[in-house]
Amino acid sequence: MKTNRRGFLRQAMFTGAMCCFGVTFADMLLGNDKQNKKIIDVHHHILPHIYVSSLAKIGITSTNGNPFPQWSARQSIEAMDRNGIRTAITSISAPGIYFGDKQFAIQLARQCNEYSANLIANYPGRFGAFGVLPLPDVDASLLELSYSLDTLKLDGVILLSNIAGDYLGSPRFDDVFAELNRRKAVVFIHPTYPAEKRYPDLQIPPSFFEFVFDTTRTIASLIQHNTLERFPDIRFIVAHGGGTAPYLAKKMALTAQISGQRSDHAIAQLKKMIYDTSLSTSRYSLALMKDLAGDDNIVFGSDFGFVPEFVLTSSIYELNNCEVYDRISLEKIYQINAVKLFSRLVLKKHSSGSS
Repeated sequence: MKTNRRGFLRQAMFTGAMCCFGVTFADMLLGNDKQNKKIIDVHHHILPHIYVSSLAKIGITSTNGNPFPQWSARQSIEAMDRNGIRTAITSISAPGIYFGDKQFAIQLARQCNEYSANLIANYPGRFGAFGVLPLPDVDASLLELSYSLDTLKLDGVILLSNIAGDYLGSPRFDDVFAELNRRKAVVFIHPTYPAEKRYPDLQIPPSFFEFVFDTTRTIASLIQHNTLERFPDIRFIVAHGGGTAPYLAKKMALTAQISGQRSDHAIAQLKKMIYDTSLSTSRYSLALMKDLAGDDNIVFGSDFGFVPEFVLTSSIYELNNCEVYDRISLEKIYQINAVKLFSRLVLKKHSSGSS
């Protein structure tokens, strides 16, 4: 843990030194590529004051073992400009909004969603947003879903990998999925802590491994309960390359077979999901994603807001130099596949303003 922090500190000092000479880390790695703002980032987190202060009132001031990072819209836009990102689809990350008090979650969901709508309005062309729902309250979530998509015109919803211990394949969420399916909505699945933080204490931040495993658990539950086939019009994006799902695809197929499904149906469901590249840009991860999802079901994700900018820059550099994807494939990952998902990217021209 200390070694990791020292590494981040060294990188920050290095980046700061380069900035003194008018050179950024993005300049060094990306060169002129960043001048052409074409990338759409579907995994970009915001931490508005209303969210951080509301959690502080109930004693939550950190995540992943560290205090919530400082964030502002200007920080996001400046990082986007330095790295050639045209538009970021924003979201509220773990730990989410539900901590046992349903009314607290209902109120905070509304406040966060209205903040996101204002962010979109204040910076035309630069932001979209996934709405947050006050699950496990299904009725309240259906109301907030309608408000988020119909009134605020947000771009879809974010669901955490488990809600108070229930994974997304749980039948208790069927009514929400039925409405999302009716709307042909985009659903961004983001990991969170396992229920009651039931994982071994390895002195490693849980986001490094437990978040990845929790993504895998919720994908397995969706397949086990046939959620993806029962609600075929939902466009599911799964964070961080789908956790370990690409590696465990065969075992997931066997599990589905045990529960009475055909194994090829399980593989077909995995192939239909959309995988983002956040923290998954090594050539090993990318090769697995390519084998499972091809070129058409992968989108770019940065995890900015929680990861430092140099991680964002490095991920673009790794994609550009991975030798797994050619230029045509990278165009799909960076832009074309996301444009197919989000109507605002087609209907609104990009504004270069970054105020």
